[in-house]
Amino acid sequence: MEPISQMSSLQGMSPTYAAPGTGTTVADWAPSSQDAGAPPPVGASGPRSPLAWEPVVEELGRRGQGLPAIPLAQRALEIAIALPLLILALPVMLLLALIIRLDSPGPVIFRQVRVGRHGRLFRFAKFRTLYVDARQRWPELYAYSYSPDEVAALYFKLRDDPRVTRVGRWLRKSTLDELPNLWNVIVGDVALIGPRPEIPEMLPYYDDDGLAKFAVRPGITGLAQVRGRGDLSFRDTVDFDLEYVYTRSFWLDVDIAVRTVLCTVLRKGAF
Repeated sequence: MEPISQMSSLQGMSPTYAAPGTGTTVADWAPSSQDAGAPPPVGASGPRSPLAWEPVVEELGRRGQGLPAIPLAQRALEIAIALPLLILALPVMLLLALIIRLDSPGPVIFRQVRVGRHGRLFRFAKFRTLYVDARQRWPELYAYSYSPDEVAALYFKLRDDPRVTRVGRWLRKSTLDELPNLWNVIVGDVALIGPRPEIPEMLPYYDDDGLAKFAVRPGITGLAQVRGRGDLSFRDTVDFDLEYVYTRSFWLDVDIAVRTVLCTVLRKGAF
């Protein structure tokens, strides 16, 4: 299991931080029109900069300095599971790619900037489920601008999201849109089990305790995904993620994996 870093205050942040393994600064990862980017969020304390999340990523990176890398045996096990699954899924993925292209214009794969362990930024791969011009048609859904009261009652996923294509709606309910996540497991961006990776725009809404979520690698499924998934509020999801961080074990991962299969079949919280 991965060690949990010592959580510290957000004071005294460095002016720049190179995301581990990227060779680029945080500013270079500013979400583009093809990612999860957004106009500057505006909270109760006034306007924030377009990179209001940058100081949080910097701090997460500092907290992770000097900590051991992921054990080789753990990575070998992940690859031994994810690679065969990806190979077996390839025929289905090719068919899904064709269906997506016939249904609406745009790329088949959607790659979105996400936050990993200790603030490492990477691009998370999924099948595209939204209209390619969704940002221009519904810019208000990309503002990520919440007051404290709104954050407390926030449900991040919409049941009737107007941005979702006809095929995208089916892909989300079946969870087939997540199949490309297996590639992120193979290259080491995420684990099989862990908190789902967050978009950087939501980092300013995490309190200092909540940042413990980023002490472990994110996963393609986790405790929150088997305890409600899209039916959970933002705060509930963070609470389940923290519960996983502080109680994780091999047998908890096995339990989550089994429950993930059941939840996928029953389509619980998927929309």
